Amino acid sequence: MSLSLRIGELAERTACLVETVRFYERSGILPPPQRASNNYRTYGEIHVERLLFVRHCRALDMTLDEIRTLLDFRDEPDRNCCGVNELLDKHITHVVNRITSLTALEIQLRDLRSRCQTVESSKECGILQALGEAH
Repeated sequence: MSLSLRIGELAERTACLVETVRFYERSGILPPPQRASNNYRTYGEIHVERLLFVRHCRALDMTLDEIRTLLDFRDEPDRNCCGVNELLDKHITHVVNRITSLTALEIQLRDLRSRCQTVESSKECGILQALGEAH
């Protein structure tokens, strides 16, 4: 017996919002669902597997374009996976750059926070004064 889910069931099974399922359908990330005799969309195991794959990629902060590329490779199992390695290498570089930027942001925020060690009136708040300075 093949799996036949309605959109809410698919969303629940994959811990996804119904609106997200619809978005992925419109984006071409998910294949179009079948239609039941009552014209309801019905989803199968391929939709569950694909949506779980996409959710895992999103949890790794991958873009929709990166996910589309990975899905293309996944849909062609005999294709050389060199492009998958290249994509992941680029994504790792992107993550490293973001970590560097976030670390610099943390340093700035900690410096800003250090400007106000006691509770004062707002007019004497070192944080508010520093935020008002030209940089």
